[in-house]
Amino acid sequence: MPNVKRAISTLSLAVIAAGVLLLAAAPPNSTTVLVAAATPSPKASKDGCGATQSKWAHLQCEEFNSSAPGDEYFGRMKMSYLGIDNTYKDGAISAGDYTTDSRLISKLDFATEALQKWAAKYPNDPQLARTYYLGVQVLRKVYTQPEQQKTWEFMQILVTKYGNTYFGKVTKTTIAGGFTEHWFGLAQLCPTPLPPGVMPQATPAATPVPSPAPGHPAIDVITPQCVQPSPAAADAPPVPAPTPTKH
Repeated sequence: MPNVKRAISTLSLAVIAAGVLLLAAAPPNSTTVLVAAATPSPKASKDGCGATQSKWAHLQCEEFNSSAPGDEYFGRMKMSYLGIDNTYKDGAISAGDYTTDSRLISKLDFATEALQKWAAKYPNDPQLARTYYLGVQVLRKVYTQPEQQKTWEFMQILVTKYGNTYFGKVTKTTIAGGFTEHWFGLAQLCPTPLPPGVMPQATPAATPVPSPAPGHPAIDVITPQCVQPSPAAADAPPVPAPTPTKH
């Protein structure tokens, strides 16, 4: 180790000596230029985009520095931002008018988790607005309560954080025109048929759906078809006793 340190010290002295000789041989004005060039600009050290020539170029530089790399992956399924977009776009086609397909919901949940991880690490990524919008287009077609509520959450992000973008403006128009969440309620058992000659009791009037609270969407809970009750054990046919075998 002493020999290594010594060699480093000797090399440092040689470099310093060479620098002194260059400065001495240079014209008088060049010394100032060399010193100024060697001194970093305080603004450049704090702002990596400080050397840009225009406001537009500066904005483009900042957006580039805020963007997630195309080969970085997020969430449990390790999805890139392009993979998240494609999952949402494909899901919007597969969903049709509406869906409750658990397989599709599972794929969308993985994409949503990856989107949240991406937004947490790169909150100023300009591509996030487009992805939130794609998420709204598919999640609004999934008629389950969690996906409908996630749709409204994404819409609020678009109008508050990205209100000046195309996607934010379109979302504002959608909300102004009235947005309703849709999901299916729990299926109920079908009523037992009445004996002949017995009249059913009067059905009470349906409870009116209240108006949505300010800042919240309207909600439409869809009542699915009733489910026929399974036959009771007492009504099931008796199981015949096994026939004894002869030995």
